[in-house]
Amino acid sequence: MNREESSLPELKSLAQSAGYTIVGIMEQTRRPDARYQIGAGKVEELAKMVEELGAEKVIFDNPLRTLQNYNLAKATHVEVIDRFALILEIFKRRATTTEAQLQIQLAVLQNELKHAREKVRLSKGSEQPGFMGLGAYEADVYRDAIKLQVQTIRKKLSRIREKRVLQRLRRTELGFLTVSLAGYTSAGKSTLFNALTEETALVDKSLFTTLSTQTRMIEFSNRKFLLTDTVGFIDRLPISLIEAFHSTLEETIFSDLIILVIDLSEPMHLIEKKNNVCLETIERLGAAGIPTVTALNKIDLMKPEERQEKLAALKDKVKNPILLSAKCQTNLDELRRHILRILENYKAAQFSLPLSGNVMPFISWMHQKADIHKEEFTNDSVQVAFEANPSVMEQVKRKVQDLNGTFQLTQTNTNA
Repeated sequence: MNREESSLPELKSLAQSAGYTIVGIMEQTRRPDARYQIGAGKVEELAKMVEELGAEKVIFDNPLRTLQNYNLAKATHVEVIDRFALILEIFKRRATTTEAQLQIQLAVLQNELKHAREKVRLSKGSEQPGFMGLGAYEADVYRDAIKLQVQTIRKKLSRIREKRVLQRLRRTELGFLTVSLAGYTSAGKSTLFNALTEETALVDKSLFTTLSTQTRMIEFSNRKFLLTDTVGFIDRLPISLIEAFHSTLEETIFSDLIILVIDLSEPMHLIEKKNNVCLETIERLGAAGIPTVTALNKIDLMKPEERQEKLAALKDKVKNPILLSAKCQTNLDELRRHILRILENYKAAQFSLPLSGNVMPFISWMHQKADIHKEEFTNDSVQVAFEANPSVMEQVKRKVQDLNGTFQLTQTNTNA
């Protein structure tokens, strides 16, 4: 039933996220059958399994055509859905805001519109699970009814989008830079969002916990930024679903920086696969040119040597990587420094000053304007290592020279 063996665990996780209990798994590797997707012999085996296990629904990882869906329902006497329908079920359960609910309805109706004519035709023969109640419709009437609903929802979403555009313009006028969290579903975006904002966004092990964007103000090094948590990506996310969620995902397109969250505790082949899915999705959204920091998350679940091995293997495949644990709040300060280096064009420097009456007020000013990494006092001097944006850097350099100190720019470890 699955397209490739490695996707079965994800299909199982999706089903569990939708509230299903898995009672049996079946797979077959062969060219898709026009009538059933799987072979006729496998259909008999499936029907027998459904009866023996008392299954109430069958879920296919492959996309099913209307005729295949109908034939399978007829053979098994239970409802049959595919991966796309399963993801829609999860989204329906998780949608909490008006916008998210409208977007789900739009995706459902658009999917129904594609299959409406065939579903009506098949339902006139004999009703099967998933095809109930359509026999009374004429195909054109049914399609027109769906189109009318789609138009109504699009108008409502358009009004919400206009409001979002005005909010974004207002943020720009106020000078706020925006940071978006993106990543594969369950990578830990919401945990990182909570850690950076000290919020309590919903976090659990189920897929697609976040379906609506959340935006909060964060502040560090005396700079304020807007941080947005977005819906998670997933392999083979249908284009229609991305389109339906465009007004939510467009927060990623218009951000100044993307933090791409990757679960580093997973096997290496899954990490690479999910990273590729995320990069491809970001490109499909039109956000490939936005500066990106890759947060290699969940290092608390790994030994130090394993972290370093995976980091080395990913060096040329991810942008600006940083090891962290959102749950344990490990290396969050380093992440903040990455954000400042990119958004504020921060540069690193160090200086040494002889102690005098004018030094302490200057050091206090530094704490307000720059990101201090190290500060060491001796009997007659102070050494400071820091990062700051170019304008502050120039002011510091002039002040150090005025106070008869030594100033030197240093290298940062941010990867381009």
